[in-house]
Parts: sequence; C-alpha cells; structure tokens
Amino acid sequence: MKATQAKETDIKKEIVLGDYALAIESREASLLGRKEVFMGKAKFGIFGDGKEVAQIAMAKAFKNGDWRSGYYRDQTFMMAIGQLTIQEFFAQLYSHTDVKAEPASAGRMMNGHFGTRSMNGKGEWTTLTDKKNSSSDISPTAGQMPRLVGLAYASKLYRNNPELSDLQDFSVNGNEVAFGTIGNASTSEGHFYEAINAAGVLQIPMLVAVWDDGYGISVPQKYHTTKESISEALAGLQRTEDKDGYEIFKVRGWDYPALIDTFEKAAKISREQHIPCLVHVEEMTQPQGHSTSGSHERYKPKDRLTWEAEHDCILKMKEHIVEKGFANADELSQIEKEAKAAAKAGKEKAWKSYLGEIKADQKEALKILNEIKEEFASTRHEIETIAGDLQDIQIPNKADIMKALRGALMTIRTESGPSKLVLQDWLKAKNEQHYEDYSSEVYSRTDKAAIQVSAVAPTYADTAQLVDGREVLQSTFNYHLSNNPTVFAIGEDVGKIGDVNQGFAGLQDQFGELRVTDTGIRETTIIGQGIGAALRGLRPIVEIQYLDYLLYALQTLSDDLATLNYRTKGGQKSPLIIRTRGHRLEGVWHSGSPMGMIIHALRGIYILVPRNMTQAAGFYNTMLESDDPALIIESLNGYRLKERIPENLSEIRTPLGIPEVLKDGSDVTLVTYGSTCRIVMEAAEVLATIGISCEVIDVQTLVPFDIHGMINQSISKTNRVAFIDEDVPGGASAYMLQQVLERDNAYNHLDNKPLTITGKEHRTAYGSDGDYFSKPSKEDIVEQIYEMMHESDPQQFPSIFD
Repeated sequence: MKATQAKETDIKKEIVLGDYALAIESREASLLGRKEVFMGKAKFGIFGDGKEVAQIAMAKAFKNGDWRSGYYRDQTFMMAIGQLTIQEFFAQLYSHTDVKAEPASAGRMMNGHFGTRSMNGKGEWTTLTDKKNSSSDISPTAGQMPRLVGLAYASKLYRNNPELSDLQDFSVNGNEVAFGTIGNASTSEGHFYEAINAAGVLQIPMLVAVWDDGYGISVPQKYHTTKESISEALAGLQRTEDKDGYEIFKVRGWDYPALIDTFEKAAKISREQHIPCLVHVEEMTQPQGHSTSGSHERYKPKDRLTWEAEHDCILKMKEHIVEKGFANADELSQIEKEAKAAAKAGKEKAWKSYLGEIKADQKEALKILNEIKEEFASTRHEIETIAGDLQDIQIPNKADIMKALRGALMTIRTESGPSKLVLQDWLKAKNEQHYEDYSSEVYSRTDKAAIQVSAVAPTYADTAQLVDGREVLQSTFNYHLSNNPTVFAIGEDVGKIGDVNQGFAGLQDQFGELRVTDTGIRETTIIGQGIGAALRGLRPIVEIQYLDYLLYALQTLSDDLATLNYRTKGGQKSPLIIRTRGHRLEGVWHSGSPMGMIIHALRGIYILVPRNMTQAAGFYNTMLESDDPALIIESLNGYRLKERIPENLSEIRTPLGIPEVLKDGSDVTLVTYGSTCRIVMEAAEVLATIGISCEVIDVQTLVPFDIHGMINQSISKTNRVAFIDEDVPGGASAYMLQQVLERDNAYNHLDNKPLTITGKEHRTAYGSDGDYFSKPSKEDIVEQIYEMMHESDPQQFPSIFD
C-alpha cells in the first residue's frame, strides 16, 4: 500500500489558479443548488461539495477514450473533464426535459446523475475515443460497480483480440482506463466487493477512487468498515512479485499536489499494465451534509465539525497556493468573486431557459381559458376560477397547466364550440409532447430496434438431420463467433465444458478463452461485465446458469440495464444478451418460473421465452442484429429433445411480439409459452378426442407481447380463452390476461370468464411427484378446459366432478 505525501510539482501557475477557480465555481453551485431546493424551485438536491480538489486531480489523469462509472457527487470531475457546464448542472436540478439543455438524462434523473452521450440523433454510435466518456449514473449505492467491471474488461478484449483492432472509434489498443468512484460507506455493499474481486481476477484497467468523508449519511465509519479503513480491509489484494492483484494507494483529500501525483501514478499503471488500482482518498469533508433532506450538524460532534472546517479541501488548496507563491490573498479573492459570479450566471441562464418554456405554455393556456370563458356563459364563473388559480402560480409546473386545462375540459364537457375544439387539440398535442418528455425511449426506436427485425422462418431440406436441441444452439453460437469478432460469451461453466447443457461445447477450444470464457460464481458482475462491454461497442452474450439465479443480479438488471435507454433518452445503449434456462426445474431452489417478477422488474429489456432451441437460435440471430438488450430463457428440458437443423440456421429470425399458432381450433384459445407448450399441445390432443377443439398459441415473447392482437383475433373465433404457464397465480398469466382483455378489448368476445391455469403459489416440491403436483399438468389442463365447456354446454359435456 502506498501512502502518498505532498511533494513539489511542476504544475504551472495558470493551471493551479484555473483549478482553484473551478473548485470555487463547483462549490458555489452546490451552495446555490441547496438554496434553490429550499426555495421550491427544485425537488431535491445532492451535491459534491467537499470532493472538489480530489476530483480535479483525478480529471488530470482521465484521457480521451476513458470511461467513468461513478456516483452522484462527481460534479466537479465532470466539469473538469469538460462534460458538464454549470448551466447543465442546474438544468438537471430543475428537471429540464430538453436534451440539449440537459444532455445527461433530459430531466429524467435527479441532479448529480451524470453521463455523456454515445449516440447521435439517429441512434448511431459516435466516436468514443476522441472524447471523455461517462456511463450514465444510477442512485442505488454501489450500483455503478458491476458496470465498471465491464467497461474495464472491454479494454482487455480490445487489447488482446487482434480482430478488434480496426474498431478505432471504440478503443485504441485497449489503452482506455475505466475510472470508478464510490463513497466510503457504499463500499459495504456486496456489489462493491464482488466487483473488486472480479477485477482482481480479470486483471483489467479499473481504477476505483473511494471518496472517504468518514460517514454514510449519519452513520460513522466504525459501523461500516472493518478496521475503519477500506484500504486496510482490502490490503490482502495488494499485488506482489509473484501474484497478481491490486495496486492500492492512500492519499488525503485536501492534499492537492499529492492527489495529482497519486492519480497520475495509478492511471499509468492501469493504462499500461492493465492492473486494477484502488485509490483510497481519506480525510474528505461534506460541508452541507448528505443532501437537502437534512443537516449534518444533527449527528456530527463539534470536534468533527471543527476539524472539517479546518480541513476543507478548498481552504487547504488556498493555503497551498499562497504558500507556493502562486497568488496572494487579494488575487484569490478576485478569482473567488469571478467564479461565484459565473456559477450564479449559469444558474440564472438555466432557470430562465427552463421556466421560459413553461411560462409560454402558461400564457397560451390562459388565452385558451379566456376564449372558453367568452364562448360559454354558463360555465364562465368556473372557468374564471380555474384561470385565476393558474395565473396566480408564479413558478408553474407543466402539471399545473395540464391540471387546469383538463379541469376546464371536464367543466365544459356538455358544451360544443370552437374554443372547446382548440382546447381538445391543445391537450392532445401536449399529451404527445409530454409522452416524449417523460415516457419515450424505454426501448430502442432506431432502425436497428429489435422490433424492426423482420421474421425469417426456418426452412428444412428433405434430408434435414435430427439432432439434440443443444446442437442447434452450438451451431448458432459457432456462426456468430466466426463471423462477428465483437461477439463473446462469458458465464459460469461456459468455457471449458461449454456450459452445463453443452450449448458452447468445443467453442472455447475453437475460439480461445478470450471469446468463450469461464467466470466465477458472481451473477451480479457477470451482468455488469456484459453491460459495460456492450456500452463500448461489443456484443456480449452473458449467461446466468439457471433462471432462479437471476435473483442475484436483479438489482443490476432492473436499475441499470433496463433503464439505460430510457434514463439517457437514447443517449447510451447496451445491447446485452442475457442467456439463461428455466421452467420445470426440480426442487425448491432450482424451480419455478418467476416470470411475473421478471417482466415487471425488467421493463426496458425484452423477455423472450422460446419453446425449443430452433426458436431460441432465431432469437439470438434477431437480437445480434438489433440494438436492444434481451433476456432469452431457454427451456431446460429441451436440450436433448430432437430437432431438425434448418438449412438456413444463420438466417432465421424469430420475431418479437408476434405469437405463433401451433394448432388451429374453434372452441377455446389456449395461450402459453416455453416448456408448457408441449404439455398444452398434449392436453389439446386429448381434448380433441372428446370433442373440444383447441387453438393453441405460443406467445414466443412476453415483452413485447402480441403487438398485433393475434390472440384477440383467435378469441373472436373461439369466444373462450385460458392462459397457461408455470408461474405463481397472478404472475405472468395475469399479465397476459390484462394485455389481451384490457389492452386489446378481447372481453367483447367472451362467452365464459377467462381462465388462468398456473403453478401453485409455493415453489416446486422436489422430485417427479413434486413437479406434477406443483405445476400445471396435462390432466389439470384437460379437466379445467372441460369444465369451461361444461359451463357452456352441460348436456354435451356433463361435469366430471358431480
């Protein structure tokens, strides 16, 4: 471990004074931001005060092509690398929805959540190696760490895979360092430890800076970290002459020259040798406390507050400047005055731009209300009240305007006339605009969106060979690894043995460890490794060995990957493919199909549920042609079932959102997916022998779901529907029912109440009997569909349970 002391540097006077001005400007932005929240001009504020000098020092080691994966106190760093202006900082605080005003998230994330734009206006990659990059922040503590592993891992791939050398827009020989930042208290999270271990194993250029101010909100360090020091707790990771590991540094957060020296050394080691580094920045302060939600005077003792005042990094930098003769007190006073004025000016520009648009809408809305008042005398008083209330709002929100005009429309609901038409048109236009402002870009809308990929059905030669389903997948992966150098696969047991079900059998021997790679048991960072690599232009297929293991990585999938396109309004994309397997597993811990949990937690990721491996192969082809992320859930019991290999295997494209009719019928529509398709088909054959004609539909994808209303069309013919799956009652079956009955209005065609046939509410009991009694069986389906038909025609179908 290397503790860095202050030393003489060759930093020029102009640079030092420029750094000081930036520190003052950023600090003033924090102070002004807090006031804006308290004045009601912003909802919430969290700021980077106390971290300014360390972040300026780190920025000096950050080069074009490098990536940041940080947390919400890095405003000074983002300013120092030229990727955040004061005006943009305040635009985010005010939640300005103009992406030009607030490029990180178009007002979708609270302040302090930074990110650069990797895509142009058409959703195409820009050149990432000629600028400084920041992945989009998320709030969950340590949530930035899994992605950081992937950002650094991409450099290893770019350096060591010569087939990637032409991709100069994404990397220059893997020289890029991934810089991570995290608060000291957040290092207690499992994500942090898992990511630190993964990077040490992988030996990747990952530099982690821990901003240590001694607290986690109100909780002091002694409750957070063994030995009250993360660098001491992790000392065993320090590399030695004969064993790989980390380079670990300690430096004080107010020691300007030592900080510069430390970050330069750490970045050089990471960049040149691909060695991960930990920089523990101690003795930092947080002058305003955690956020605008409270004051740190409530929990910090007086001696700590006194120490913080004396060791404020800006004060110590000022002392250093005077001591070294770079400037005197009067000169520094002038710099401070100008920096504060610049911060104030940036704030005012941001506020004027933000409020100006809303004020214009308010003015237009009042004009419409005045026209309504003049046209409809019977409602004049009510409209005058609505208009008066709206006009009295000095700092209106968009919601205030919409509430007023929607209230006005309800007030004149029985009237007709030109002003009402104007009001209706205005509300319609604004609803469309507000959808774009707040609800668009959950999924890609580019030309490469997965939903745009056209279906290509498999074709078979007369001599098509019957093989195990796993061989269909192996051939598909072989093709993509052979033809696309950006494709790689990682996961537990994926490498040497070719995954537990042999989908990658022999492919590591053929393509090498860099392309088909084993990982440790660490689901969260397997996902993060994929997210970060995909952010840098690669096409990872990452494996979560079994469906129930997805729980380990759910937070990273839900908070990070699923929201990425949305929270950046299309500014960043990570077209990651997550491969897993499930359905009809045995026992409590390898069981169940928690699809309801998945589809509700992972909106923003497509959920694909193939019933066989040819269908799955088509999904891999589709997704590798697109720029959306997807979770592909293979059927565990399908790997050794025989399938014919299509002669156009590399060309097939399984479409998203388009169900497939497996069996035509006229009496009842059976809707299912995945492994249950086989059981439903068996039940349909039995029902046919007793005079019940079933139409069986495989939805193929749960998200997106039946985008053309095919199931509704089937119900219009059969007038009955049952949804069958292995999830718990009210899970995915209820989701499908809602989509079909409410979204598509299929209730209009029903002669019987809709039916869901699901697994039990508990996890699956062990063994063949446990499986039979825990999940829908052929007999369950036959009996319940028969009872549905009994309700319609009791004479032809007498009840079997009388």
